[in-house]
Amino acid sequence: MTIRVMSSGRGYEYLLKSVAAGDGERDMGTPLTRYYTESGCPPGTWLGTGLSSLDTGQGPALADGDTVTEEHLARLLGEGVHPVTGEKLGSPYPRLRPPRERIAARVARLDSSLTGAQRQDAIERIREEEVAKKSRTAVAGFDLTFSPPKSLSAVWGVADAGTQSLIAQAHHTAMRDTMTMLEERVAATRVGRGGIARMPVTGVIATALGVVNG
Repeated sequence: MTIRVMSSGRGYEYLLKSVAAGDGERDMGTPLTRYYTESGCPPGTWLGTGLSSLDTGQGPALADGDTVTEEHLARLLGEGVHPVTGEKLGSPYPRLRPPRERIAARVARLDSSLTGAQRQDAIERIREEEVAKKSRTAVAGFDLTFSPPKSLSAVWGVADAGTQSLIAQAHHTAMRDTMTMLEERVAATRVGRGGIARMPVTGVIATALGVVNG
């Protein structure tokens, strides 16, 4: 398994273009649900015990196995809101200031007694420091990619349909077992000013996207 950070905003779109579309590239003008139908790829599905927290007042809005839509991902990963209703889910993603705003704020705090040359040198130093900093965006989630060993992929490619089905089931079971371990032992959240306290979570909200390829 490999892990990749997904940023807020449009960071989730690579999932729609490639992972969620299985093999090949999907035209972003094609709705995801229509792509599933046209290409024959199995649709992505929701999973995780955290789905029970997506209550609409009449029970959870999504259940394990429900189909993932583009609108769902845009709301949850792009905006940090309820994937079905669009309502707030806790605190919004923090807005991290771009370099030009950080530079302007630091320049405004410079000592007013600085001479012209001193002030210009200080401003140039501030610019260099801020531009050199790695760009930061709020984290919306994590992309976990589960890849079978090459030897298993080779067996799947030459096996009969029944054996292929068993291999795929084992792969999906391993993925779900990993999700259960993450929920029980790894996943946590932070609360309080600046995320001062680390707290356990009731569950994880996840989507299973992609297909097993030979």
